[in-house]
Amino acid sequence: MPPPLLIDLESIDLQKVVTPRAEIYGRILPHAFEFQVLDGVLHVNRDRREIVAFADIRPDAWWVRGHVPGRPLLPGVLMLEMAAQACAVGTKLLTDSTSFIAFGGVDRCRFRDTVVPPARLHLLCRATDIRPRRQLSEAQGVVNGKLVFEATITGLTLAG
Repeated sequence: MPPPLLIDLESIDLQKVVTPRAEIYGRILPHAFEFQVLDGVLHVNRDRREIVAFADIRPDAWWVRGHVPGRPLLPGVLMLEMAAQACAVGTKLLTDSTSFIAFGGVDRCRFRDTVVPPARLHLLCRATDIRPRRQLSEAQGVVNGKLVFEATITGLTLAG
């Protein structure tokens, strides 16, 4: 049986983008080209240390042509990259950090369903331990209200 969702998606406005893609990649994260995988942030709660970001999974994405031709499936490793970026955005927004946060690891990962374009993947992240050099966050991916993956993401703050 899947765990409950970290954040009740019905309690937030899923149409209101509070941090658009241009701000994510223009001010918060340094990623470029194909690795600009997030489309926006819908929710940030500093008190609860949580964020909801989203990625629109498009039929014309760069990976579609080769990842299971005729039946494109969003690769799990890309789901984890999306979650890692969402957790990094969350940490930076919650702490006002200007440091680079690297993907330090993943634990307790479980894929529960596939993601097929077109789809909107909501990335739910809750920071559980924020330290100056290391951050831990619980992350979940949700499509149409259904949990498709869960993981614990470690972020590492790298010196300037």
